[in-house]
Amino acid sequence: MSTPVALVTGGNRGIGQAITLALARSGATVVATARDVATVDDTLKAVHDAGGAAVALGCDVREPGSMVELAAAVDEIGPVSTVVANAGTAGPTAPLHEIDPDDWRDCLVTDVDGVFHTFRAFIPGMIERGSGSLIAISSMTGKRPLHGRTPYAAAKMAVIGLVRSLALELGPHGIRANAVCPGAVAGPRIEDVIRRQAESRGIGLDEARAGFTAASPLGKLVEADEVGAVCAFLASDAATAITGEDLNVSAGAVMY
Repeated sequence: MSTPVALVTGGNRGIGQAITLALARSGATVVATARDVATVDDTLKAVHDAGGAAVALGCDVREPGSMVELAAAVDEIGPVSTVVANAGTAGPTAPLHEIDPDDWRDCLVTDVDGVFHTFRAFIPGMIERGSGSLIAISSMTGKRPLHGRTPYAAAKMAVIGLVRSLALELGPHGIRANAVCPGAVAGPRIEDVIRRQAESRGIGLDEARAGFTAASPLGKLVEADEVGAVCAFLASDAATAITGEDLNVSAGAVMY
């Protein structure tokens, strides 16, 4: 039996790195991507230190041609059984009427078009094989409001709609499509979001940080490894009856 191949866009840091590690630990050969392929080195080292297999390839999810080229390169490694569209941007933090249209468009192009271009490049091969698991990283912000984050919220809600329709479209081909909605994930990115929240709302850092944990019955931020574990589950045979879902990994901050 051949080793499964999984793809993770934005596999160079944070959630993407954790997803890459989790899939590698599950036995997959993982292709981790980034625009600057050199930034994936730390991920590769972590996977190899854990006894797993991973390779790095460069791509830009905003460019359809780049993703077509990536799919051809990955096909040389082996048929892809799992594609995780994780690459994204946090976008601006500001009142809607103060957001520059270019900043709005950059957020949606990266976070929505990027998922479209990624899945579009790999779906034909999955249809030919009659199986596959597509996983898009959305966010709890696509399901509940966050001050000053309209572009990001709009993009992440769009991803949920994309996945639901895609699950209906691809189910007859044996392909599953799901979204994962992380809450506030501990790490440098959420610290930057907290800082911007404090600035935009005119409050202190401690108050802004508390806003991300107070909504959780567990009173905690989410760990990147916890998101990775859910992605590995969705890629596995244990999840063959799960499609069209948006699974929260939010420490209970969102329950719908």
